[in-house]
Amino acid sequence: MSEEMMNTKELSKYLNVHEKQIYALISAGRIPATRLTGKWLFPKKIVDEWLEENSKVGLAQAKKKGERISGSLLASGSNDPVLDILQTCLKKSHPEFYIFSSNTGSTEGLEALDKGFTDIAWSHLFDPETGEYNIPYLAGLLPHTRAVVVNLFYRELGFLTVPGNPLNVNSFEDLTRPDVRFLNRQAGSGTRLLIDYNLKKLNIAPESVTGYDNDVYTHIEVGLSVFSGESDTGVATKAVASLWNLDFIPIVKERFDMICEQSVFFQKGVQALVAELSGDVFRKRVEHLGSYDFRSAGKILYAMS
Repeated sequence: MSEEMMNTKELSKYLNVHEKQIYALISAGRIPATRLTGKWLFPKKIVDEWLEENSKVGLAQAKKKGERISGSLLASGSNDPVLDILQTCLKKSHPEFYIFSSNTGSTEGLEALDKGFTDIAWSHLFDPETGEYNIPYLAGLLPHTRAVVVNLFYRELGFLTVPGNPLNVNSFEDLTRPDVRFLNRQAGSGTRLLIDYNLKKLNIAPESVTGYDNDVYTHIEVGLSVFSGESDTGVATKAVASLWNLDFIPIVKERFDMICEQSVFFQKGVQALVAELSGDVFRKRVEHLGSYDFRSAGKILYAMS
């Protein structure tokens, strides 16, 4: 390959990031590239100019010092307010690491991980047969990935209602009442899996729940909908209930994990993220939330052989 042009493998080595990150930048139109005979090529001179112009903080500084770019990681899957706090703390303590996260739901996050579209998957998929989280789904959703499962935290999920719970929503049976407007989560999310499991266990037909087909992608959206009066109830975390000063009726305490390929787990960016879980700054930021349990935070729960 000409010294003036780089292919995706050479560019990923030059930037010290995964090739999948290069493809993500191409798809977003955020990096200069040209396609020739089915392959992407990158003019080195233009790439250097792009770094100077568009990476004013971390990337540009690294280039000026003659250093390698330390880390850009893609994450997708479930969501939780604590993840935002964790990534903010990581950014402050390690400004050289970048995590780009997308709220896709646990199932899609794991599927994206197996296809190489993301480095990290956030997941809380409950398996009714074993009572276990995430691990029973690895064989089916990650057939091509040597996965490692790392716990991040335990959290509480429950029904949210306006203060005083005027409609007296206390169970899944209450969702069948015609006066209760429910807001669902999207198919494939861990919360949706939990909802469907409970409805099936109680022999409740989804069509008997007003709002079952109305779904959103995040816990924050559920809280905002209930707070604004658009919905009467939905399932979200206790932290979101606290954020909007809503009543919280607990359903379950669940495990929330980070899943990645084993080689990715040992990268500096991921190791820094895991270390941040027990850091004083992060713990002080989340202690007022009160509903999280970090007893196993950072612990490897499973590693595929």
